[in-house]
Amino acid sequence: MNDLKPLKRFGQNYLKDRNILNKIINEINPQKDDSIIEIGPGTGVLTSKLVEKTDNLLAVEIDKRVSDYLREKFPSIKLITNDFMNISLPDIYSSYNKRLRIAGNIPYNLTSPILFKLMDNYKIISDAVFMVQYEVAKRITAKSGTKDYGILSVLLSYFSDVKLCFKVSPNVFYPKPKVFSAVIHVLFKQEINEEIINVFINVVKSSFGNRRKTLKNSLSNSIFGNIDFKNSEVDLSLRPEQLELHDFIKLAEFARKNMEHAESQT
Repeated sequence: MNDLKPLKRFGQNYLKDRNILNKIINEINPQKDDSIIEIGPGTGVLTSKLVEKTDNLLAVEIDKRVSDYLREKFPSIKLITNDFMNISLPDIYSSYNKRLRIAGNIPYNLTSPILFKLMDNYKIISDAVFMVQYEVAKRITAKSGTKDYGILSVLLSYFSDVKLCFKVSPNVFYPKPKVFSAVIHVLFKQEINEEIINVFINVVKSSFGNRRKTLKNSLSNSIFGNIDFKNSEVDLSLRPEQLELHDFIKLAEFARKNMEHAESQT
């Protein structure tokens, strides 16, 4: 498979550095009884390491060119030839009845959709170790008050604890990408306030909808425009990037109570 040409439409860049590969495996730290889904195994570089460590490996590969090769080389794994965005994680979970672990060198243009899919299924996912674009990794792990702090970093911090493990040079891939990469580790929380999830997501998106405006202006020009947040215990004169996670949670809880009160009056 050395002559297999990576396809740009699938965002394929094959990892060729064994040292980086070993660092990724060390970060995943796969155990024998883990239920692991690998996204985009490609020619099976990471797969070859995972299959040595676990008995329950499911590979999801969109590229039909390599499916037969992967099945022949790794007969013990399960393989789905499909787009990861199209598969049902609850169905996979029900077959294992154990929280899933996700790993892979994912297409950089699909990083956000994949992370949102995992957040939607946070109850059945233990963690995820991904290779992503370095600039995106910085946004994902950004702290309050920085220019990279935004919707993705706030939402992920609600559902999980995220760390940027290490930066990766373009030189370790074929073909060589134009950007630096990074490995991130997302550890999903087991207990969060489920009652405010939808409101919380909308509050965060609405707050950052007009990033340069104050929180008061952003929220008043959103779906929460009929709610007066002055008693929410959050400083509405701040911009969204100045808020901490607990501030967004307060806003969401306040909005939910007001929405429930409005419904009870109708």
